[in-house]
Amino acid sequence: MNPVFGDVDVPGGRLRVARFGTGPRLVVAVHGITASLMAWSGVARRLPAEWSLVAMDLRGRGHSAGLPGPYGLRRHAEDVGLVARSLGAESDIVLTGHSMGAYVAALAAADHDYARVVLIDGGLPLPLPPGLDPDVVLSATLGPAIARLSQTFPSTDAYVDFFKAHPAFAGNWNDLVEEYVRYDATGPEGAVRSRAHEDAVREDGRWLLTESEAIGTALHAVKSPLSLLRAPRGLLDQPVGMIPAELAATWTERLPALEDELVDDCNHYTILLEDRCASLVADRLSST
Repeated sequence: MNPVFGDVDVPGGRLRVARFGTGPRLVVAVHGITASLMAWSGVARRLPAEWSLVAMDLRGRGHSAGLPGPYGLRRHAEDVGLVARSLGAESDIVLTGHSMGAYVAALAAADHDYARVVLIDGGLPLPLPPGLDPDVVLSATLGPAIARLSQTFPSTDAYVDFFKAHPAFAGNWNDLVEEYVRYDATGPEGAVRSRAHEDAVREDGRWLLTESEAIGTALHAVKSPLSLLRAPRGLLDQPVGMIPAELAATWTERLPALEDELVDDCNHYTILLEDRCASLVADRLSST
């Protein structure tokens, strides 16, 4: 399934979007902090024929990298709303987001009613411990991902090889992952780099770490049916997920309507990019 690319007008320029599929029922999908719309390719290809998935490159990433700031999750939520409204009524759309995109989806859904909202390995507040510098915490949690943004590589193949060595993809490499990585590569031979802008990633990361109260308020304001899919392993395939069971339990107690599901045997990345995990995500997105 080849995506059909287009653009949507947003403040400051045009946001790159892609539609996977031709079905009339719609999922709008938001990617993570250093990712791109191609993170959704595997899930999109496993949706039933009557469904389509529309994903976007958030400003500062992918082919929306040239869009100006300010960044921050509220700005992304505004952009997501514009994409959704360009497709029709939000009430007919399933909204989903992965990692940082889940937080963006929660903010977007606080202001508009969607058919359903599905948070994937993200979306629950991660309060910054008192006295800690958000930049220090960001480097500790996303250090390798942020470091990659300032690196250059001799070729696109070398950039792919860099990802092949990533702990999250060891033993999990497939054509979808390679397609995702190649989409992110830009620049001439000898100076290939990620399309994602480091300043956008850092600004968004700081917002995420310092605005946990705003995220919690947004979750309480969501009126659409709300569910959470979690990976048991983390960004580096470590045995502690981004959203541990204790945090999920806290929020299912606060929001009794929140449905929580652990997706067995996947990590923060493979929940979207490994066959079995992507199939389960597609099933949950298209369930009525």
